[in-house]
Amino acid sequence: MKFAVIVFPGSNCDLDMYHAVTDALGEEASYVFHTETSLDGFDAVLLPGGFSYGDYLRCGAIAQFSPIMEEVKRFATEGKPVLGVCNGFQVLVEAGLLPGVLLRNKELKFMCRTTRLKVANASTCFTSDYADGEVIDIPIAHGEGNYYCDDATYAMLKTHGQIAFTYVDNPNGSRGDIAGITNRTGNVLGMMPHPERAVEALLGSTDGLRLFTSLVKQGANHVKTTV
Repeated sequence: MKFAVIVFPGSNCDLDMYHAVTDALGEEASYVFHTETSLDGFDAVLLPGGFSYGDYLRCGAIAQFSPIMEEVKRFATEGKPVLGVCNGFQVLVEAGLLPGVLLRNKELKFMCRTTRLKVANASTCFTSDYADGEVIDIPIAHGEGNYYCDDATYAMLKTHGQIAFTYVDNPNGSRGDIAGITNRTGNVLGMMPHPERAVEALLGSTDGLRLFTSLVKQGANHVKTTV
């Protein structure tokens, strides 16, 4: 399976994503710069954390206009997996691929620590290697990770099983303890915590690795059904 790691000016977790895929997962990955216009040959897209375009205007607001994002939208429309982590989540929201908005943390401070997540839906292509209700340890590192949406959107997320992860002890004020959501078709996931920083025991947790193994199994199953 081949992963595209999108690189914006100011991305700083692209190396982490690349390492998680190539070294921990044993799959293929390539960096794709924001100026590119093709994702041909890739099976999944990863939008890493960081401070794309310096977080001017709003986090992710400028990155959504990068040339590669039109291709990311096409990729997502075709039902292929797209994962946005931290700033990548913000980019997906700004690009209209996911609903809602990310606000400043409730304490108005940047936070960086390991937090506990609950797997709210283990039936997505990102979470199939987890169990529903399982609690996992994943690091966070953000200043604007407070997820907000209106009542109608929140009801939709719950009704259609789009809430993938919730916080056990909500660190940032996110509505409904939301830590990660998918689109309606389940092939686009945005999450604030960093699974790519929890792929080796040396890092303190391997709980993030199963998100990536879930994607690989999904890809293998797709090949079997299309051959």
